[in-house]
Amino acid sequence: MSFDLGLSGRRALVTGGTKGVGAAVVDALRQGGAEVITTARAVPDTAPAGVTFVAADLTTAEGCAQVAGRVLDQFGGVDIVVHVVGGSGAPAGGFAVLDDAVWHRELDLNLMPAVRIDRALLPSMIAQGTGVIVHVTSIQNRLPLPQSTTAYAAAKAALSTYSKSLSKEVTPQGVRVLRVSPGWVETEAAVSFVERLAAEAGTDYEGGRAIVMEGLGGIPLGRPASPREVGDLVAFLVSPRASAITGTEVVIDGGTVPTA
Repeated sequence: MSFDLGLSGRRALVTGGTKGVGAAVVDALRQGGAEVITTARAVPDTAPAGVTFVAADLTTAEGCAQVAGRVLDQFGGVDIVVHVVGGSGAPAGGFAVLDDAVWHRELDLNLMPAVRIDRALLPSMIAQGTGVIVHVTSIQNRLPLPQSTTAYAAAKAALSTYSKSLSKEVTPQGVRVLRVSPGWVETEAAVSFVERLAAEAGTDYEGGRAIVMEGLGGIPLGRPASPREVGDLVAFLVSPRASAITGTEVVIDGGTVPTA
């Protein structure tokens, strides 16, 4: 059996593609033969062959319009859109420290880029009668951490609901829409966080890992996912081999979520 995913020549946009999960998605699509445009606040000094970087602030309507315009200008349309950009800058301390400015920042980073870019690019997908959109959400939309991720988790839950509704609207027109929901992924930022925890606790890196897993209620697999594992999952889901998958959420969390 061939493991060719049939991505050769596909035109793809990946938001937030310079590090972590985004970089892994870019690499997986590029290795599969796709032409890739990706985004970051600043363009890196070097870029892999076949990848175009667009510097834009996707928390703004102007930044989203800039990226969508570049995709249409360069590709004339798009086959794959993967929304990875997201994160949280909210302070710890529970609901009381989350003022309106924090809530707006979390929504502007984790929900609105997908809404704006989808709105700009979906007409071309519908016109060609085919396409795939993947929204990267988080298991925190089901397992929020009250002391630190309430606003982030709520924004990701909103993204998930939006994604489900969008799938109902555009799947009959040939555009698949689905969600990938990671648990703890061992990105560069996660490694730095674990190292800091380990230093504060007077333990080694594996001890810091154990602290994080305990805080999540345990990971039955015994380890976090790697960015590459998430990237490979996304590459499969956007491929013709997954052509019957739409409107659903695919969880990659090592078993962290304790319910089905």
